[in-house]
Amino acid sequence: MDGEEIESYKKAGEIAIQVKAYAREIIKPGMKLIDIARLIDDKIIELGGELGFPVNLCIDEIAAHYTPVTGDEYVVSGLLTFDVGVTINGYFADTAFSMDFSEDSRYKDMIECNRSMLDAVMGVVSYGMRVHEVGEAATNALESWNKKHETKYNLIDGLSGHQVAKDIIHAGFTIPNYRNDMNTIIKDTGFASESFITKGSGKIKSGLGGGIYSIDDWDKKVRDPDSRKVLEYVKENFKTRPFCMRWVERGGFNRLRFVFMDLEKQGIFYQYPLLIETSGTAVSQMENTFLAAENEILVTTKD
Repeated sequence: MDGEEIESYKKAGEIAIQVKAYAREIIKPGMKLIDIARLIDDKIIELGGELGFPVNLCIDEIAAHYTPVTGDEYVVSGLLTFDVGVTINGYFADTAFSMDFSEDSRYKDMIECNRSMLDAVMGVVSYGMRVHEVGEAATNALESWNKKHETKYNLIDGLSGHQVAKDIIHAGFTIPNYRNDMNTIIKDTGFASESFITKGSGKIKSGLGGGIYSIDDWDKKVRDPDSRKVLEYVKENFKTRPFCMRWVERGGFNRLRFVFMDLEKQGIFYQYPLLIETSGTAVSQMENTFLAAENEILVTTKD
């Protein structure tokens, strides 16, 4: 890893830490998710960052892949997970936390359990470690918490951490949070460790599209002039990073609902499906990005 890459990862992490602090300050019960998302987008840009991926604002049983669109009426309630991506020169900081907005604080314990898992991972990661050591640490922490507190939280094993690379949020190897035999060596790369837990089954299913997109076909020709202009804008501004309609609105385009439907129908845009806990039980998420460089480990998003 060269110096520019390392510094880009570090700078992205510094901005992500500030964005998390800002989110905790502004997010209130009953606040519209679309208002939160716009404020977060603006904050990232204000701080000198690039929009890494659309902020995920998921409530209760929605585990991942929801970002609000203009006109969205959903408001903060229940268990809210906040997952944000920032890049500098395309290099990612990917980090997440959960907030309890229930009237009886019913999710407080689960969030603390989830935090203990991330803390355990941060305590064992080292340059040149094997991927399976992350899963071992996370699983041990979960089992220890359940035993000590007589709880029955389950890990969602279908969602894992991941390597990150320039303009690619899920690059190369995955990093499961359960016990496994993956011997991939972690060095000279950025990676994210994230865990999702629930009182439910721990399984997920796919739902409808959640408003987050990527380009699935880079070469297909587009006939509609508006769709063609939007596609060119996305390629130039977001490259291979995920994006959303809210971001494209910044470019002053019209007919965006039609354009996105048109490009999705043609197989050019891919819309990520919502990931939903199958038993309908709330999900907590915690995540940090790590940089394994020059024989050391740095937690770039630790706050």
